[in-house]
Amino acid sequence: MRAHFIPILACVLGAALGCKKPKFNTSTPEDMLDAATEMVAQNHAEYLPTLLDIPARDITFDDGVTEASAIDEVKLKAGDMLARLVRVAGELRDRFPKQVEKEIKIVLGKGRNASVRDIAIAAIADPAAWLTAQRALLTATDLGDETAALNFDGQPIFAGALTLTQTSDGWRVRFPVELIRSSKYWPDSREEWAIVASMMLAVENALKDFERDLNSGSIKNLDAASSRVGRLIGESVVAQSIIYSMMKREGDQDESAQPQTPAANATPPGAEVKSSGVDKPSP
Repeated sequence: MRAHFIPILACVLGAALGCKKPKFNTSTPEDMLDAATEMVAQNHAEYLPTLLDIPARDITFDDGVTEASAIDEVKLKAGDMLARLVRVAGELRDRFPKQVEKEIKIVLGKGRNASVRDIAIAAIADPAAWLTAQRALLTATDLGDETAALNFDGQPIFAGALTLTQTSDGWRVRFPVELIRSSKYWPDSREEWAIVASMMLAVENALKDFERDLNSGSIKNLDAASSRVGRLIGESVVAQSIIYSMMKREGDQDESAQPQTPAANATPPGAEVKSSGVDKPSP
């Protein structure tokens, strides 16, 4: 009995150790960029959103949730979605190895001339290979003030708006919230943040549906796979985007419908306006 128990105990301990959160070095700007590539290569894409620094306002919504917590929820859902994407990519490589290898070589051979479709196919077919190729073009320069410039192929990303910042947890990609918070597309309420989180969940569910189609054998090649996953994700994103746009539109209408305070010298409606000048003599 004891002889049978030892291997079982070993398996349990091994599983427990395997569940331990892996550590990625982000002590320098370049280390952080390497960590992002390692997360994907080691099938831990769920940690990619933790490399984002998204400043939150010090506010609490009506349901007691802070904006910081709402952002953490979005990052968590985004991590689940990215993990599913990497998992599906692995299944695609197992199912169509030669086609994936050929497609990746074509996309990487195009370099900066790769189209959006090329990048999308590379991301779903072999995200680790594509990200590793991009990593060679990414550079970070420590500016000495706890920030670092982020360049791609020698050029600042988004005209220098996207930078790195040093935090207590290491270096992170700083989201330029201050530049886009005034945009009508940036989440401003608890409901809007919840829609963004739902969008991440919708994409993950679309990937699950695609995974079932792939495992059923109904998808015969990589072209069919890219078309199918593109349609599933597109439908999910469009549906959530419509809901988000309608919510934003309603918010704008509520703001425009608010009564404005009249100026101190404004004439009340229906009041008689008296001339303050000298009456002209009759002809």
